[in-house]
Amino acid sequence: MEATDRKILHLLAADGRMSYTDLGKATGLSTSAVHQRVKRLEQRGLIQGYGAALNHAELGLPLTAFVAIRPMDPSQPDDCPERVSGFTEIESCWSVAGDDSYILKVRTATPAALEELLAQIRSAANVSTRTTIALSTYYENRPVTEG
Repeated sequence: MEATDRKILHLLAADGRMSYTDLGKATGLSTSAVHQRVKRLEQRGLIQGYGAALNHAELGLPLTAFVAIRPMDPSQPDDCPERVSGFTEIESCWSVAGDDSYILKVRTATPAALEELLAQIRSAANVSTRTTIALSTYYENRPVTEG
C-alpha cells in the first residue's frame, strides 16, 4: 500500500467524519481523487465502516469487564460466539490462544447486572468464565499510526 493511502487511513481512523475536501488538503490530492481512493479502500476491505465513539457511562453502562470463557466440554462443537451473540451487553468477542478460548468485552450498568450476565453466558454457552473488571480506561480504540 502506498503512503498516500496510509495517510488517508490514518486521517479517517482519527476522524471518520473528515470531509473529502479536508482529506484532499491533508494529502495534496483533489477532492475527487480522494473520493476515488476512499471508495477503493472500502472496496478492498481496508475501511470496514465508520462509527461514533460513545460515552458508555452517560449511556448508563459505566461498568466494563473482560470475560474469559472456556468450554466446559472441549469435545463439543466450538460454537461459543454464536451462542452468546444475542447478548447486547457483549461489545466484542475475540478468539484467543492460551488457556481460554475467547475473551468477551462487556458493558453493564451495575455489578449485579454483570453477575446476571455471567450466569446467562455460562448457561447459554456451557462455559466457565473468568472476569476482570476495568477500573479506568486511559485510552481505547486508538487509531493506527502512520508508518
